[in-house]
Amino acid sequence: MSQTIQTNQTNQTLLTGAAPNAVRPLRLGTPHLPALLVENVDRYRVRGSAVVVNPHPDPVPLDVSPPVAIPPLSSTIVRDTVIVSAPSVVLVAMSDVPAADVIRDPGWHLLGDLMGPPAADGTGGFPRDVPLWKGPQDEAGTVLLDAPHLLGERPDRRPGEPYELRVNLWYAPAGTDCAIHNRHDFIEVHTQITGVGRMQKFHAPDHASLYQDVPMAPGYTTPQPFCRTNPDGGYLYPWHQYRADTDCVWLAVEYHLPTH
Repeated sequence: MSQTIQTNQTNQTLLTGAAPNAVRPLRLGTPHLPALLVENVDRYRVRGSAVVVNPHPDPVPLDVSPPVAIPPLSSTIVRDTVIVSAPSVVLVAMSDVPAADVIRDPGWHLLGDLMGPPAADGTGGFPRDVPLWKGPQDEAGTVLLDAPHLLGERPDRRPGEPYELRVNLWYAPAGTDCAIHNRHDFIEVHTQITGVGRMQKFHAPDHASLYQDVPMAPGYTTPQPFCRTNPDGGYLYPWHQYRADTDCVWLAVEYHLPTH
């Protein structure tokens, strides 16, 4: 990763008190796709190719002409490019290593092993015959979000609440339907790292009820979270799933309200 992404330090001290371009490796469970969190971005130079994820509700400008910015809650692949400024970005180095190699590293688990089998009534757990693999999750700082505005429920944007950002990689082989579900206690988007997949929405937990299909190629993030706020707290999701068209690795980007 040090050969792919390089820091460009300045003497500026930002309001958070942290130094500009504070870099921390993210522990995502594989040396094949090294990842970094860069906080207080100030003209940070990416050498080589990397997926750059903007986890914030404001654009992240790149030092190119004509001007280009990474939209909110979105991503792109950059090569030998300076990121002008941002509260933080997540970077994942590009690699030609076969996607399936990631699950040979420590910390990866078949989701069915982690969650156990579903109950007799079909609730809970996860079917072990679905080859969906989860890598270790790491914390990636804090993001200020006005959730009702972000989720399209209110036109005016108000001061945000601090959400804890957590990230982890997933792997599934070609042709895997990763299970239709509608429950999360957080806001999430997904970033494609390798391979080609899709996020899908359904009217019911039935593949025949598909009503939206969002293709995902490397460097693409689903920029609009699928959920809405629940008046009783938490979030309401439609029935949805990830589907792997080829062998795929993708990054889950999760926003959690602190529990304390």
